[in-house]
Amino acid sequence: MEEQLYLTNLYDYYKELLTEKQRDYFEEYYFNNLSLSEISENFCVSRNAVHKQLKEIENKLIEYEEKLKLYSKSIEIKRILINIDEETKNKIENLI
Repeated sequence: MEEQLYLTNLYDYYKELLTEKQRDYFEEYYFNNLSLSEISENFCVSRNAVHKQLKEIENKLIEYEEKLKLYSKSIEIKRILINIDEETKNKIENLI
């Protein structure tokens, strides 16, 4: 469950770097809770093709985070914001 949450958070940051088909598969699996078989039926591809694509997407999301670190930087910024006055905090939150 923790890995799923991590991947969906990464998806929020990096989804625009994926193809439309990859976004569709990811959203169907992680957000709509469809099984691999259901996704394969919906897209007229094999179950194995869906599984392979999902693994590729997961690896890409992790790779993007390893290189760009947008998600981890966001968490760190939010942690720092806890100690800042409210007005400054709101200005910074609006930027991220």
